[in-house]
Amino acid sequence: MMDQNNVIIIGAGPAGSVAAALLQKKGHQVTIIERDIFPRFSIGESLLPQCMEFIEQAGMLDAVNNAGFQLKEGAAFLYQDKQSAFCFSDKFTSGFDTTFQVQRDKFDTLLAGEAQRIGVEIRWQEEVIAADFSTQKPWLTIKKSDGTTYREEALFVLDASGFGRVLPRLLDLEKPSDFPCRQSLFTHIEDCTTYSEYDRSRVFIIVHPKHKDVWYWLIPFSNGRCSLGVVAKPDFFQSLGDDHQQIFQPLIFQEPGLAKLLKKAVFDTKVSSLKGYSTNVSSLYGEGFALLGNAGEFLDPVFSSGVTIAMKSASLAADVLDRQLNQQEVDWKKDFADPLQKGVETFRAFVTAWYDGDLQDIVFYHQQKPNIKQMICSILAGYVWDEKNPYVKNSSPRLKTLAELCRE
Repeated sequence: MMDQNNVIIIGAGPAGSVAAALLQKKGHQVTIIERDIFPRFSIGESLLPQCMEFIEQAGMLDAVNNAGFQLKEGAAFLYQDKQSAFCFSDKFTSGFDTTFQVQRDKFDTLLAGEAQRIGVEIRWQEEVIAADFSTQKPWLTIKKSDGTTYREEALFVLDASGFGRVLPRLLDLEKPSDFPCRQSLFTHIEDCTTYSEYDRSRVFIIVHPKHKDVWYWLIPFSNGRCSLGVVAKPDFFQSLGDDHQQIFQPLIFQEPGLAKLLKKAVFDTKVSSLKGYSTNVSSLYGEGFALLGNAGEFLDPVFSSGVTIAMKSASLAADVLDRQLNQQEVDWKKDFADPLQKGVETFRAFVTAWYDGDLQDIVFYHQQKPNIKQMICSILAGYVWDEKNPYVKNSSPRLKTLAELCRE
């Protein structure tokens, strides 16, 4: 039997570690159940400045600042001969102006270690295989690395299992996403470039020269390596062949700028794939549990929103749960799901506008008004919960109108 005040978190990634640290700092005993052992590879290396606020709340800012990650100051967009750059210091919303581009194996290990440092227990290589929320307190069945199982009781369970989506699967909460099915191929490479060849402090989003719904990401790290990926509909990749290893580099080199920049690059890591990654659930919370980050909903990698949404959900959930455990009246819909969803919907509007071409027309417009560019920049920096920004409120119609004006 576990401690009376124990909260169980499934998953030691950014959402789980931040939520655990926030709750532990508030005086609650937290245990994380993590299926893997860290460090382990994970995709999603480009953070947004909004993330730094949640890292600071969790008491992890100094550790992250001192870890030697690549400083990230903005984002650059390229399409054929068109270029557009956004500097996060020139944004509408006040807050952090910079963040980092991180190797997730190192970053996630760092956050988990910081959580452990303040007293969070992490049970590595253990997996939640069953969950019972029918009694007064939740019971989880957990399988250890040697195959044995045990049951554990908690006051509350937070699912931060990411694409593992433990509770959505076990509790039948899965819901089809209304986003079209897309696929990404990605790897890490030794880019063999110098700072003079391109600005390593930016994430690069590059549109395929012939297919505007196909795009590449280039995320430079501080060690001369980078994350490189391409996103398209599955049938686009199928038209090129079945072997991802064989089609990846030629596909990258279809973009002339990438072909020139990476002409000396060493493609030394296996190409991975994610397909149909957009997900949703019927509810983000229930009696005795709440879903954090990708365990609840994931949109698309184009604006690096995944870790930001994950950390925001951790911050919101930790605050609501702290009040609940202190016998205060809480409303998980009003205080957690609704505010989280507001930001998700803003990101959703921008992702949709990217793929239907509206946002591309805005981003590459040659006479951008400085104040509007600052508002768009705030969204790209992750400040999607700032309702003072007109492009947070009523995102879709405003983007549609702005795109029409740019085209005229």
